[in-house]
Amino acid sequence: MSKTAATPPLAADPSRWKALVFIALAQLMVVLDATIVNIALPSAQTDLGISDGNRQWVITAYALAFGGLLLFGGRIADKWGRKNAFVVGLIGFALASALGGAANGEAMMLGARALQGAFGALLAPAALSLLAVMFTDAKERAKAFGIYGAIAGGGGAVGLILGGFLTEYLNWRWTFFVNIPFAIVAAVGAWMVIREPAGSRNRAPLDIPGVVLSTTGLVALVYGFTRAESAGWSDSLTVGMFIASAALLAAFVYTESKVKSPLLPLRVLLERNRGGVYLSLGLAVIAMFGLFLFLTYYLQVVKGFSPVKTGFAFLPMIAGMILGSTQIGARLMTRVPPRLLMGPGFLVAGLGMLLLTQLEVGSSYPALILPAQLLLGLGMGTAFMPAMSLSTHGVNPADAGVASAMVNTSQQVGGAIGTALLNTIAASATTAYLTDHAAEAAAGGPAGQLIQAQAMVEGYASAIWWAVGILVASSVIALTLINTGRPNVGGPVASGDGDGEAADAEVKVPVIAH
Repeated sequence: MSKTAATPPLAADPSRWKALVFIALAQLMVVLDATIVNIALPSAQTDLGISDGNRQWVITAYALAFGGLLLFGGRIADKWGRKNAFVVGLIGFALASALGGAANGEAMMLGARALQGAFGALLAPAALSLLAVMFTDAKERAKAFGIYGAIAGGGGAVGLILGGFLTEYLNWRWTFFVNIPFAIVAAVGAWMVIREPAGSRNRAPLDIPGVVLSTTGLVALVYGFTRAESAGWSDSLTVGMFIASAALLAAFVYTESKVKSPLLPLRVLLERNRGGVYLSLGLAVIAMFGLFLFLTYYLQVVKGFSPVKTGFAFLPMIAGMILGSTQIGARLMTRVPPRLLMGPGFLVAGLGMLLLTQLEVGSSYPALILPAQLLLGLGMGTAFMPAMSLSTHGVNPADAGVASAMVNTSQQVGGAIGTALLNTIAASATTAYLTDHAAEAAAGGPAGQLIQAQAMVEGYASAIWWAVGILVASSVIALTLINTGRPNVGGPVASGDGDGEAADAEVKVPVIAH
């Protein structure tokens, strides 16, 4: 491998900070949509006559399309231009949201959600890779990814607040319609200010077998986990989905190692820093998404909070994420190696989770839940920022879209796994508690209701213990695999020789030639 010399400083794109505003707005819209519909779902189900058995598909249709098409969306962005993919994704997402808001039945709703997921899969990797190719100075890149990381980490909790407000005071349809102004403003602004660097497209022909194998493999994986949540891990279709997913993804890896122009060049995965990011972040998201679910149910069902009050109860986590990303992560990223932000960040988040293992029916929000959320937000925010930046670490510019898609894929698959895995653990613990206290539960009245509530909380606490362990594993992976030094702060530098390997431990910021 030849050592790549540093390139001369490049003229900074004068529109890059304006572009960041519209990229961040689009990212917020996509992340919001992952949770905003959850709170509106009961009302939408009643209005549209969706059965209990099919209501999960309102969430699953989005997750399957988004998770399954991300790699394809990333390569489309690399091939046809990130700005073009970004704007088309925004317009499509707006139209799909309008369709969802106007839905008059189950089929129309599920179709709209699948379309949202498909256009989100085009939009999300284009947004992240635009940042990678527009911000090449290390200090500016740290600030930009700090903002992006705060949105990526905290947007889901913001969605709970906004979803609760819109559902309670307006109508569930507004959880869809609210996307339209976001998308229009972001699309118009992006078209006017984004100037994609020349020479950064990948004009190789599309790897059709790779597209088919990766999409079907990821869809089978996500569906397997979502089905496991409702039908159980031993269900024949659940097991079949996991077996099919393993076979399809193995065939995908084999295909990518043989074809001339792969959808996902294996060099994107095998570079240890990027691989460490994808794995540690995917695991951390398992823990975080599971917590969103448990805290939402705990606050609404056990504590009796309204949807709006539940949403506002997540504010400390959002504040912690913003503080961790923009004030801790962004300020320290150019001073310390990324692993010393990600590893400790995941551990601080794990400490917040550890506090929540002490949940009881009568737990105090200010004394227990608030400090736990602050720690979780601080830790995840601090870790998210360098993780987002490192997701395109040392990558060939022509692979920036698919590298960005991989970090989104790890989060999406992590979210699906987290919801299914931790919810199943919680349900098992709840059932065991009720079995041990069957006589008291059967008594009915206030005593029986208390046993039911205690059983739910016992389940949540058991699952949160698993989340603590998962965050510790994320920390170990980040500290072990990620070995790049702090970015060179003297200006834009070359990051590698095009094969994904960095040329120097202290020189890791990609540069795009104009």
